[in-house]
Amino acid sequence: MPGLDPTVAARLTLTADGLLPAVVQQHDTGEVLMLAWMDAEALHRTLTTGRATYWSRSRQRHWVKGETSGNRQWVREVRLDCDGDTLLVRVDQEGPACHTGTRTCFDAGRLDAVVGSPA
Repeated sequence: MPGLDPTVAARLTLTADGLLPAVVQQHDTGEVLMLAWMDAEALHRTLTTGRATYWSRSRQRHWVKGETSGNRQWVREVRLDCDGDTLLVRVDQEGPACHTGTRTCFDAGRLDAVVGSPA
């Protein structure tokens, strides 16, 4: 994977489309802001520039969060999960994270669910 450190690339388990889901979280509060997708190049750019870069499945191109909206994400930490198939990107978010103008993409409301408890 061009650009990406070979030891990092070897740990990745990409989808058939060459992508990884990236869960984006506010670094200081733990608030989940959004879910986006990264390919190896987007991950490389994110790791080396300090700006969150993603792969747009609809536009079929890379995009830097906030490049047009001004709602930038400054990278604080990137983690790879135990299976190598999901990223956690901890950022300092400027302005809303969601394209709808809300702070988080998860403001659409809670779904009714039975609340579990340990036995």
